[in-house]
Amino acid sequence: MKTSSALYITCLLVVAVSFSAKAQKTTKGLPNVTIKTLDGNSLSTQALALKGHFTVVSFWATWCKPCIQELSAIHDVYPDWQEDMKVKLIAISVDDARSRARAKSLVKGKRWEFETYIDENGDLKRAMNVLNVPHTFILNKDGEIVWQHTSYKPGDEEKYYDVLKKLNTKK
Repeated sequence: MKTSSALYITCLLVVAVSFSAKAQKTTKGLPNVTIKTLDGNSLSTQALALKGHFTVVSFWATWCKPCIQELSAIHDVYPDWQEDMKVKLIAISVDDARSRARAKSLVKGKRWEFETYIDENGDLKRAMNVLNVPHTFILNKDGEIVWQHTSYKPGDEEKYYDVLKKLNTKK
């Protein structure tokens, strides 16, 4: 009886560890969900080509002043980041149906040249456990999430650059 109980408990532990390992593995990169381009075309996040370079993913909204400040600050240094470390910036708007139409005009007005998408149904936001914006993730060259940050204050883009530099020196 004791042997069968011990065997049963061991089996449960093995199953629990394997599920845990699988959950960690699937949460390392961007989850596979459908988002939209600013023109309304559907796109899988798996098509974002995240491997081979560092990627900064920023969740934002048109009504979020710190989000606009963050993306504008990154926009100012983005050419340097691209030249220094071939960084790719992806901005994901979480605007709802009422404010979604403003995203395209705001991006065009700010002349942001990085990739911008809309998480129309909030699927990516939920899958990445984004509760508030701005919420920024940094992915390594393998497309794995290695760092994240919520909120924004002026100068935070320098923190992002420091994280990217550290990642770049690890190789």
